Amino acid sequence: MKFGEILAKHRRELGLSQAELASRLREAGFSVTNQALSKWENGATLPNARQFLALCQALEIEDIRGVFTDGSGGLLDGLNREGRRRAMEYIQLLRESGRYALREEAPVRLRNLPLYSLAVSAGTGQFLDGEDYEMVEVGAQVPEGANFGVRVAGDSMEPVFHDGQTVWVRQQRSLMTGEIGIFLYDGNAYLKQLVALKDRMALHSLNPRYEDIVISPELPLRVLGKVLRQES
Repeated sequence: MKFGEILAKHRRELGLSQAELASRLREAGFSVTNQALSKWENGATLPNARQFLALCQALEIEDIRGVFTDGSGGLLDGLNREGRRRAMEYIQLLRESGRYALREEAPVRLRNLPLYSLAVSAGTGQFLDGEDYEMVEVGAQVPEGANFGVRVAGDSMEPVFHDGQTVWVRQQRSLMTGEIGIFLYDGNAYLKQLVALKDRMALHSLNPRYEDIVISPELPLRVLGKVLRQES
């Protein structure tokens, strides 16, 4: 069906004459004559974009794409006039409820955090040099509480932590038993789980092939921070 034929069809379905439709358009602020409407309907001329939208509103055409593409692929394709009216009423109810309104997403906050290139040992232990790091830009994938990241070396914390992964750490001086953190002990840096034995504390490896590192009272244990999340 041609453009002008669609206009005429919808006008007649509403029981409007060309003069009455022109009056509706004038009430909407568009100076449109009966002659102009006649030319649109017989295909002699076409309305401009603003006039077209006003026409659709005056003719109660909500599914513009569906109507002017012969109903192919339109949202209300296959519904009669009453069905289309009910569908639009439901859409209006959804709008008025506020529950389904579009929300502006908060902008992603980027941060620069130090990532230590000298790997924390998850095996034999390596010293974490505070000067040996690079600044990396991170987004929402890194927890807000993280202060720095460290790359893991070794397999003593398998299957949770893997060689080459980055762990993100919140700097703090103490941990609860059972928490996983970054530790300095006897000159080496470790990614381990803090556990309590009968009379000592120990650094525990998740990989059962590795024995616990029992903390000696003569050697101070320093907590560098708590591991918040690991990345591939």
